[in-house]
Amino acid sequence: MSTTTVSIPWGLDSETGVLRHVLLGKPDFFEWRPVGAVSRQTLALGLRFDAQAAMSQHREMVDAFEQAGVTCHWLDARPELKYGVFARDSSVMTPFGAVITMLQTRYRRGDYALVLKFYEEAGIPIWNMITAGHFEGGDFMVVEPGFVLCGYGGERSEQEGAEQMCKWFREKGWEAYAVPFPPHFVHLDVSVGFINKKLVAVAPDAHQPWFLDLLKSKGYEILPVSYHDATQLGTNIVALGNDRVLSTAANEDLNARMRSHGIEVFDPDLRMFTLGGGGPHCLCQALRRDPL
Repeated sequence: MSTTTVSIPWGLDSETGVLRHVLLGKPDFFEWRPVGAVSRQTLALGLRFDAQAAMSQHREMVDAFEQAGVTCHWLDARPELKYGVFARDSSVMTPFGAVITMLQTRYRRGDYALVLKFYEEAGIPIWNMITAGHFEGGDFMVVEPGFVLCGYGGERSEQEGAEQMCKWFREKGWEAYAVPFPPHFVHLDVSVGFINKKLVAVAPDAHQPWFLDLLKSKGYEILPVSYHDATQLGTNIVALGNDRVLSTAANEDLNARMRSHGIEVFDPDLRMFTLGGGGPHCLCQALRRDPL
């Protein structure tokens, strides 16, 4: 694993530009906790967590990033922060610097310490910090230049936090939309996943008609994902750029349809993490993408 160095390249203007640098959490202390609908169901079913399998599966994901030419950077791991492995939620990268988010669940509130330390040592400026309600990184997407989405389901991110992030972007002259969705989806990236410049996987039944119309007005072709598949992290994917996507082995239907569109799909087995409530998009925070 690479270590943090000063002056790491940073910045992005989309969800789909070629991914160059990514921030990851270490899985050393990961265990399932009741942080959302999926993990609560996993625990209720009495399924067994396998720490060795989790370490192996995470390594498989890292191998996919490295095979795609992505440089990985790492948050520290601390035993009291079991969910620090999900690097998406405690901060987000923007064209203007990082934003430190406000995590809702008590299992994750200390994650801010990990990201503050990383950005300071990496020489990446912090643009803003969420202070109005809760807002987590899985609900934020820089879709394309001038256009961002800020989701809220009420359980984790709240409308106040989403609107605060939108306000900052509107002041920069960007279009910014606060997008509501049913709370059991936890985050926006559980029902929306951008594939390339004009192709997006969406669970239509999880969203209001205006949101689907917005995506279509921007020229996006929607690959529909079932409500059930979305609740199982079915759209939680990472665009690697150049028509390449990081998905999971369990996401068979969407993987097949992306391949039929000419997309190269990396599909590691990440079941120990998806059963805990997060897929590949949850596990990483893009630090640097080529401009779209």
